[in-house]
Amino acid sequence: MTPFYELWLPILVSAIVVHIASSIIHMVLSAWHRNDFDKLANEDRVMEALRALSIPPGDYVMPRPDGPQDLKSPAYLEKRARGPVAFMTVLPGGAFNMGKPLALWFGFCLVVGAFAGYVACSALPPGTIYAKVFQIVGTTAFVGYTLAAWPTSIWYGRRWGTTIRLTLDGLVYALLTGGVFGWLWPQ
Repeated sequence: MTPFYELWLPILVSAIVVHIASSIIHMVLSAWHRNDFDKLANEDRVMEALRALSIPPGDYVMPRPDGPQDLKSPAYLEKRARGPVAFMTVLPGGAFNMGKPLALWFGFCLVVGAFAGYVACSALPPGTIYAKVFQIVGTTAFVGYTLAAWPTSIWYGRRWGTTIRLTLDGLVYALLTGGVFGWLWPQ
């Protein structure tokens, strides 16, 4: 077993490497995720209608049943049949500040690296060969970076193409994380 505190460097370096890789994927290779969201044909009308309602920032579903008993009520079933049915997240208006999301993403990368390191240090001693460290850390990081995206396609109707692209992004991040840990694993 490897002491967890000895993994601070691979956790930090892997988070930095993944952060850089994700920036490249989303900024330099921007066409990769260009079709994750469609543009509404009547975007201006929809935005004006929603603006008039002063909907506070948050997550919404429509129609929203008032409880399990409402799922079979004629009024709810009629609303659902007429549509539209939507899941939406409303953000505040104004300029989008990338600072906070980028900081939170970096924090998430640290958390994934820490969990992957924890699993590996519980199973592997110091001096373990690169390939074994890469296998354990990479697999755990893959789980951390990808599997949470799948329920959005299963339950909320997100296109599977988007989820598959996010999964492939996560595979890249996992390979990089496994590589960094294999390289910096304590001897």
